Amino acid sequence: MTTSLPGTLVLAGCSRRKADAIIPLPALELYAGGIAPQLRDRVGDHPELRQRVFFLSARHGLVGADAPLLPYDQPLTAEHADDLRPTVHRQLRWRLDATDARARLLVVAEPLYLVLIADLLADEDRPLVHWIPDPRGWSQAAAVLDDWNWP
Repeated sequence: MTTSLPGTLVLAGCSRRKADAIIPLPALELYAGGIAPQLRDRVGDHPELRQRVFFLSARHGLVGADAPLLPYDQPLTAEHADDLRPTVHRQLRWRLDATDARARLLVVAEPLYLVLIADLLADEDRPLVHWIPDPRGWSQAAAVLDDWNWP
């Protein structure tokens, strides 16, 4: 197997559709819309890649693929995005600073979710960002992951 490109992270917007659960599920299993099902199929059996998949959540901010979550119903508003922005920036900056390579982000999310990462985009050493504004843009996302040598 070819090694995936170092410093690559996937950020996907959370989805309105979620698995029906009464116990917390890993975020990658909870989200049922957007690119989550295809992403789950692609990286589900690769723990090292799951650690590089995150969701931008209207309720929780930045959550890793394996973060346990209960279903919730909370649309993202501009006001709430502004509130979550500093925390998301800190969490992403910490992860990006830990990488030895120039960071690259694949962001698959509607425009309002970019507010959550606006501070990161304003950083002088911002990562290279490939943004797909259609939350169902799997074919474009898959092409980027192919370029990054993600299985």
